[in-house]
Parts: sequence; C-alpha cells; structure tokens
Amino acid sequence: MVRMKNLIKNIDFATALTLKDLVSYQKGQVVSKTLAQNKSLSLTLFAFDKDEEISSHESSGDAMVIALDGAGLITIGDKSYTVHAGETIVMPRNTPHAVFAAEQFKMFLIVVFPQPEK
Repeated sequence: MVRMKNLIKNIDFATALTLKDLVSYQKGQVVSKTLAQNKSLSLTLFAFDKDEEISSHESSGDAMVIALDGAGLITIGDKSYTVHAGETIVMPRNTPHAVFAAEQFKMFLIVVFPQPEK
C-alpha cells in the first residue's frame, strides 16, 4: 500500500483543535506556522506580539484574514481597518496591504492564487 503525502502539515489530523492555540506569542516577534503551501493556496497561522507588523507588500493572490485573538490593524491600499477575534477581512490581490498589532494578535491567513487558464 502506498501512503499518500499529507497536503496539510504541522497540525494533527482527526483531532478537534482550536486554531489560536496552534501558534504562540513570542516577545518582540511575529511567529508563523504554515499549514499548507502550493501554487494554488497558502494557509498560515500568525501570532504577532504587541507593536509587531508585516510591512506593506502586495500578493498575486487574494488574501483572507480571520482574526483569532486580540485585534489587528489591517491596511489595504490607503484605508485601515481594525479586525477583532471572530472577524474576517479580504485583501484583494495586487493591492498593497499591511498588518500591525497594537496589541497581541493572532490570525489565520488564507491566500488563493490565480491559476493559468487552460
């Protein structure tokens, strides 16, 4: 029998888990844990210590942030939005965006990348 490689990594299978508990705060750091990464999709958990950030950048994919703990300041283009635990915001592809943690903040980031037309 050939065992298939798991498509999702760094997480237990067939176990009920709380996403925010799968990544820990570390003083003065942004901690990330990649759960899946391929040409179509990226799934990453983040824990931002207070006053940490991911500076403005662009992505070729649409990026959805699901806030898991605390609150984060999400800048998309020239507008800023505060997202709290339980809220979601989408950052459109090819648009500058940034994340700043005015307090400790955990988020789940899902990025969906465009696929070439066949």
